[in-house]
Amino acid sequence: MKAMILAAGKGERMRPLTLTTPKPLVRAGGVPLIEYHLRALVRAGFKDIVINHAWLGQQIEDYLGDGSRFGVSIHFSPEGEPLETGGGIFRALPLLGDEAFLVVNGDIWTDYDFSALRRPLDGLAHLVLVDNPEHHPGGDFLLADGQIHDGGAAADKLTYSGIAVLHPRLFEGCLDGAFKLAPLLRKAMAEGQVSGEHLKGHWVDVGTHERLAQVETLIEASR
Repeated sequence: MKAMILAAGKGERMRPLTLTTPKPLVRAGGVPLIEYHLRALVRAGFKDIVINHAWLGQQIEDYLGDGSRFGVSIHFSPEGEPLETGGGIFRALPLLGDEAFLVVNGDIWTDYDFSALRRPLDGLAHLVLVDNPEHHPGGDFLLADGQIHDGGAAADKLTYSGIAVLHPRLFEGCLDGAFKLAPLLRKAMAEGQVSGEHLKGHWVDVGTHERLAQVETLIEASR
């Protein structure tokens, strides 16, 4: 199974850090955020990694190289301008092949064990959900009996973690360009094609300086 790290965001809420550094290279505990993902993917047995980028993307390529020093093979999918999540993944599909692949947002930090996702996919997508963080109290989707549904009361919803397994068939009929992933997922949910699980470990959406400090605290506590 191949994996894709989404690394094309500008990280505007983390300025001035991200004026000169792409968000995935912002350091937490002295290590770039994207490197935590790479090392976790290696531990989970992944060998082929695709990374998209836009804002200051050459810095990401220069830092990671071909991936050999991490024990993986990295291929890059440059976008020039951001294509949003759906468009970015669609652009990278030729690098990802015909089978289901893991995808993870480059701007989250987690201790999730990615090896749990190295199994056959039943349907078009499998999403990892988390408890609703303070900055997103309404959640995204409902998880019931291993299936994910759109709708339901806010109190029953969970938040999409930015970690998933997707099948290329999810993108059938799409055209190159900027588009969101969520409408594709909601259509697949309506067809009963999206399974899910509830992440119980640590997870932080590193979207602000305050949440970056939270990650620093978690890393320090684990040492």
